[in-house]
Amino acid sequence: MQKVGFFKSVHAKVVLIYVLLILIAMQIMGLYFANKLETTLKHNFTHSVTDRLKLVDFSVKEEMVKSREENDGTLESNLRDILGGLSSGSGDISEIRVIDSHNRILATSDNNSQSIIGQRSAESAVTSALSTSSPIEKMAIDKKTDKRVWIIAKPIQSQGKTIGVIYVKANIETVFEQMATINKILAVGTAIALLITIILGVFIAKTITKPISDMRRQAVAMAKGNYSRKVKVYGNDEIGQLAVSFNHLTNRLQEAHSTTEGERRKLASVLTNMTDGVIATDRKGKIILINAPAQKLLATENNELMGRQITEILGLDEEYTFEDLIHMQEAVNLDFSTQDRPYIWRANFSVIQKETGFVNGLIAVLHDITEQEKIEMERRDFVSNVSHELRTPLTTMRSYLEALADGAWRDENIAPTFLNVTRTETERMIRLVTDLLQLSRMDSREYELNTDFVDFVKFFDRIINRFEMSKSKEVEFIRELPTTPIYVEIDTDKITQVIDNIISNALKYSPDGGYIRFKLTNIDDEILVEIKDTGMGIPKENVDRIFDRFYRVDKARARSMGGTGLGLAISREMINAHGGRIWAESVEGKGTSVFFTLPNNAEEDGEWE
Repeated sequence: MQKVGFFKSVHAKVVLIYVLLILIAMQIMGLYFANKLETTLKHNFTHSVTDRLKLVDFSVKEEMVKSREENDGTLESNLRDILGGLSSGSGDISEIRVIDSHNRILATSDNNSQSIIGQRSAESAVTSALSTSSPIEKMAIDKKTDKRVWIIAKPIQSQGKTIGVIYVKANIETVFEQMATINKILAVGTAIALLITIILGVFIAKTITKPISDMRRQAVAMAKGNYSRKVKVYGNDEIGQLAVSFNHLTNRLQEAHSTTEGERRKLASVLTNMTDGVIATDRKGKIILINAPAQKLLATENNELMGRQITEILGLDEEYTFEDLIHMQEAVNLDFSTQDRPYIWRANFSVIQKETGFVNGLIAVLHDITEQEKIEMERRDFVSNVSHELRTPLTTMRSYLEALADGAWRDENIAPTFLNVTRTETERMIRLVTDLLQLSRMDSREYELNTDFVDFVKFFDRIINRFEMSKSKEVEFIRELPTTPIYVEIDTDKITQVIDNIISNALKYSPDGGYIRFKLTNIDDEILVEIKDTGMGIPKENVDRIFDRFYRVDKARARSMGGTGLGLAISREMINAHGGRIWAESVEGKGTSVFFTLPNNAEEDGEWE
């Protein structure tokens, strides 16, 4: 997180706001105080001058209206004495003049201006006062001192007539000088108060910003997944309560994170260990999650699929759009089969929605149904093969029985032949049903192995002797058997049936003059039996299928030889029940070798009978 500059920080803003508030408050108070003080000083000044002016007005009026005698002085001298006595008592009034009704100056209190006596007054205030008979007051600048003065022109009234004007020039500059001094004092006081305010504001702001800084650092730590930090609580005020709430939030987030992390690990474990493939997309159909089975199915790396369209990945872009998959109710089969192996998956689609119904994405669950499809196909083939195997002898029997019913039974030459064919086909169906029942019991595990320890060399040799004595073809039997006994634990009836099936097939498909080789080898903890013929062989692509039920390489020839197509299938089930393996190797035109193994768990020091 970017560090906040000092002047952009809350700390500086709080101090600035605090100082501005104090400054504004002090300025308002100062302005109000200065204004009121100036008004009061002006009022006091004018009131003082006005009071003295009343006395001057009375004295001057008496002097101007009284009757003069010979021993009385002149009007000008008497007025000068009156004005001199009044102006000398105070420094507020700088000059007082008396002007008669003809605008002639009769007296002045300024000793330096006595020469103007007898001259006409040039002051506009005097002229206005004489003409209007009303007092005139105004502020002006003294041309001599360049200072502000207060001028009063007060008419002298006698018997309703204006007989003159008293002109007063008062030195009001002293009032403004006092105000300037007071303003300087206020300014200095304000500066000192601001300095103290800034210092106090820094400490006060720190008490507010420090918990906020702690919470900011805690928020940064929480964003990085660290929930161990706690905000220090400095008090029980609103910020303290916020810190307590923040610590409570941290605890709840830690619990929620732990729960979410646990669920995430569970989900990751489930997705990792699922045999089904899972693909999740966003609301635009782009892949955002895929587990290992799905990657294995698609034969790609995780990074290669992220952000790609699911319809493209699953090969559905030609048939469906992403909107179609959202509304898809039924599963879709995906065929990824190759020439080497079938590979079929079933895709089920589930929509991720909010409570408001807004579609957030799609989840596709891919299930491998290759074996299921294979089993279903085998079941259909099995039913078809059983139906065919039963229909063929039944059709033959019906034909011959119809012929016998039509009178062929009377012919002594034909009737025995027809009956013999019917009996043969009946025996064939009995063998087929018997084999089917045996396979059914083996599939449902409704059988038990009656095992016993036998010398497999003698056991195998006796079976070979039995076939050698009853063979109808000129086929040579070659034996490669050990001279020492090999004891194994087997069910002799079932293993006899396995060997009978293999040798019978070898005799069926071996031509006259050929041979069948029998080989027995003891390998570690198992024995290996090999029965090799010199028959017509099996095509390479069909070798692995000869143990399937009803499978025949040459179906017409095998059926004519009376086979049901179940012998090797039964043999495989019996060998598997013993814990062994069975397989075949063949070269077309040169013969076939059938191998099977049996566990050899006999103790060497055991006693055998």
